[in-house]
Parts: sequence; C-alpha cells; structure tokens
Amino acid sequence: MAERSTAAVDVAGNSGSKPLTAKAGKATADGAEAAIKAGTHKDSGRADGKKPARDAQTTPELHSGHKLARRYRLEECVTRLEGFSSWRAVDEKLRRAVGVHLLPADHPRARPVLAAARSAALLGDPRFVQVLDAVEENDLVYVVHEWLPDATELTNVLASGPMEPHDAYQLVSQVSQAMAAAHREGLAHLRLHPGSVLRTGTGQYRIRGLAVMAALRGITSDHPQRTDTEAIGALLYAALTQRWPYEDSAHGLPGLPKGVGLIAPDQVRAGVHRGLSELAMRALVNDGSTASRQEQPCTTPEELSKAVAAMPRIRPPEPSFTTPPGGYPRPHAYGRQSPHGGSPTGPLPAPPPPPLQGRTGRALKWSVAALLIAALGLASWQLADTLLKDGQGDHPQISEPTGEDGSKPTGEEIKVVDAREYAPDGTPQHEDLVKNTYTKYDDPSKTWRSRSYLQGPSLKQYKGGVGIIYDLGSKQKLHSVDIKFLYGGDHTEVSLYSAKSLNGSEPVKSLTKLTTKKTEVDSIKLSLKKPVEAQYVVLWITAAPYSGPDATTFAGDGYKQGITNVKFTG
Repeated sequence: MAERSTAAVDVAGNSGSKPLTAKAGKATADGAEAAIKAGTHKDSGRADGKKPARDAQTTPELHSGHKLARRYRLEECVTRLEGFSSWRAVDEKLRRAVGVHLLPADHPRARPVLAAARSAALLGDPRFVQVLDAVEENDLVYVVHEWLPDATELTNVLASGPMEPHDAYQLVSQVSQAMAAAHREGLAHLRLHPGSVLRTGTGQYRIRGLAVMAALRGITSDHPQRTDTEAIGALLYAALTQRWPYEDSAHGLPGLPKGVGLIAPDQVRAGVHRGLSELAMRALVNDGSTASRQEQPCTTPEELSKAVAAMPRIRPPEPSFTTPPGGYPRPHAYGRQSPHGGSPTGPLPAPPPPPLQGRTGRALKWSVAALLIAALGLASWQLADTLLKDGQGDHPQISEPTGEDGSKPTGEEIKVVDAREYAPDGTPQHEDLVKNTYTKYDDPSKTWRSRSYLQGPSLKQYKGGVGIIYDLGSKQKLHSVDIKFLYGGDHTEVSLYSAKSLNGSEPVKSLTKLTTKKTEVDSIKLSLKKPVEAQYVVLWITAAPYSGPDATTFAGDGYKQGITNVKFTG
C-alpha cells in the first residue's frame, strides 16, 4: 500500500555509511534494509564478531492489539531486531497515532535508552520528532514518540531524483541548524541518514530518533559533533547527486565507483550548484582533512550552519509559462488579429459606412420601431388567446416530477440515526469523525477525511475505496443524496449502495449498487431513477482529487477527500 505513512520510525534502516568516529561495540553491523518486514529480518552479526546479548527471539511476545499502560494499543510491528522492537500504535486517550520502541527491562541497553529518551524529551525543539513518554513498567521499557503519517521520508524523496538547488539548500540549512541546537544542549544523533529525516507537506524538515536511535543500537562516538556534521554532509551529497558518498550502496542509493575516492558532487553530475557542492565537501570530514582545497572543513553542526548562512541565498525556481506556438499575437486595427499571429500583410479593410443622417434617416428609424412594436403586440395577443382556449387561463399548471414507478419525491430530509466507516478490510480512516458528516460541528479540523495517497485519482489500487455507511433508522423511500466534499479537483467518483446492516464488514460485491457519479467540484447530487427502500446506505468513494497540504485538517498533500455534510432526501 503506497499510502503516505512513511514517517514510521524504523531504527533498523540501512546505513551503508562509514562514520569515522562512531563506535558500535554492541550494535549490529549496518546494512539492513528498513523495508524488511518485522520478524523476517536476520541481523548480519555484531561489529566485534560476538553474539549479541539478546536477539529477537528473546523479545517479549507482543502482538497487535496489546495495550501498554491501558492506553497505547500496538497496531503494527515496524522493526524487530536484537532484542528490541518498534511499533506503530494508537494513543486511545488522545485518539492519535504514535510510535513505540519496546525492549525488556533487563536488556543491557534499557537504561541508556531511557536516559536518552528523557533527555531528548526535555529539548522540546519542534524540528525533532518529539518523545512523548519514556516508561519502565512490567519488565518492559518503552519509549513513545510522535507519528507523522503525512510526512515523507527523505529516502523516498531521493528515490525520485536529485533535489533542485533550492530544496537541497533548505535541507542542509534546516538540518544543520537543528543539530547545532541539539549539540548546544549536549545531545547527539549519531545515526543521521536519509531514513531519519522527514519532509512535511509545508517543506519543513524534521529529524527523528535524536539520541534514542543510537542508544537502541549501542552506538557511541568519541567526536559526536564531527560524526553528525559528516552525516549532514552525506545527506547534502545525496540530495545533489542521488548517490551515497562512499563505495558501498545504501538507503536505496548507489555508491561511488570503487577506487575513485571522494569526488565533489559537481564532478559526479552535471549542473550541480557549485556553492552547495563545495559545502558538502567541507562537511565530509576525513580525519580532519577535506576534498575542498579552498575552504576550511566544517567539523561541527554550528560551523556548518554558519557556512550555509554565509552563502548567497538560493531562491526557488521561477514558475515557467509555456509560450503558445508562433508567439503571442499582436493587436491590430479594430482589435482584430492577423490570421497567423504575425503582422498584417494585406490592405486594411474599408471603414464601415457612416450612419444615416438628416430627416430621411430619422423617419426610417421611427418606421422600423413602429413595426417592431406592432409585431410584439400581435404575438402577445395570439399567445394569450391560445392559453385561454386550452383552459389554462393566466396560471398554467406545472407538473411535478415523478419517478419511473410514478411516485413523486416528497423533498423531505431523511434523518440519519447512526453511521460508521465502511471499511471491509478492517482499517478505517477516521472513524471518530464520522458523525460530523451529518451533524453540525464548529471545529474545521474535525472534518471526516481519508488519508493522503501517493497515486490517484483512483483509490482502487489501495483498498478499493473509502466510505461511510449510514443508518436511516428504518426502511425509507430514498430519492436522492446531496454530498458536500472537502476538496474539489480532478476528480471524485462516488457510488451509492444499500447494505443489510451497519457493521460494515460486508464486501462491496455483496452490496446492492444504486448509482455512481463523478464530479470535479466540491459537491455532488446523486439522484435515483426510481425510489429505493433502504435503511442502511453506503457512500463509497473510489476516486479522489489531488490536493496540497491542509493546515486546517492537518492533512498532507496527496490524493484525498473528505465529507463535510450529507443530506438524504425522500
């Protein structure tokens, strides 16, 4: 499923990097792919060649649905590695998604993980994914952190190609400033790579796993500032070239050719911004040396941040406009244009004749006006005479529309008694907001909406569609449904079905289809050719338009749709 849920914290992300000062005395060797499913990954061995103190088999047996502190319900295991696991969970108290790292209380890294999580929580910097809780309970240690379903991992951003200079400039600027602030508080990351940087829909970058990710893997460093600075340089290098600045491939990026050594980004790919290329080389420190001969190396995030600030600001690219074939036509005499958009080649047309002047002209005008008035009067008299003969009088009767079975719509609104999400796959979108589709509410952020999807407009490749099933209280004679959507655009497709119950577990194929319609605006009216008696009605959205980030509903960019109001009419 290509749903935009790329912000899950995965501490088993592949690294492939070669940090010069980071030590992993008790950590497994890097190189594990982050996308490997939980429970199927086998660690490739410790850096010191010894067997890990604990492995995944000794991790406490936890499963989806397990609750921590009667509050955090585990949903999906993201990573299970070397005695700890990472989960996507739900905070049932605040009704929001969270991430959870779990490990046994007697794990040799349990105390360092708790200390790192509590230190990171005290930082409170919004540029980092926040630690929400760090607890030891029932022989377990768990760390709860933010979950950003609408943010995109930098790994996925780089998979589509190198960044534009402005985007790469924003990346190195924001990440270096954030890490400089963390180091001023005595906190290091030590596992900074494309999998630990997220880009939000507004273009802001957030760093996840500060201190905690390294503690979970047992990574330490004699020179933490230099380690994090080199990691930022590697991020910038990858953003400019779509390559990892070492011989080994990592994070879905190919490494440099073997034996070539570290070469500048503008030598790897044509068109790379010269200033950013030099900046990346200044950050990629190799035992105090750098491939840039013109500037001193940056050995701390603070120095790198100042170097970025000293650069001429890189502005975003100007929007491009397509010139029509043949260029823009020029205006000509009388507001006309030449046939092919160029200059006129023939003689100008003769001017129109002047209007009639004098007594003859005025007499002709009055004659024409009189004839028109007489014609209108005659037509009006004939129309009135026809209506009187037909017995219509001055008040003709207008027949009301009827259905194919002869029944007339009452136009009365049918009250909705209850509703729930229709999710036959068992994964609802925002079930707690369903009632707001048919009741009044004041908070725009409480609008029911789907998640944001990467591809569209069709949603059939994901889960078939998204929708809501409504209970009309008893069997009602339904003629039409009016729906007000959250987004307009190309395009929304919605179908109307009747169901047998409200439980929403019936597959779509078992429902009775009533009608289907598409729209490119934010509203639609589904009218039935003939009335249908139904109690349970399903609105099933199978296509949604693309829309940018929505600060009101906290929804990221993608193909998505929401319902602000539904009205059933008999």
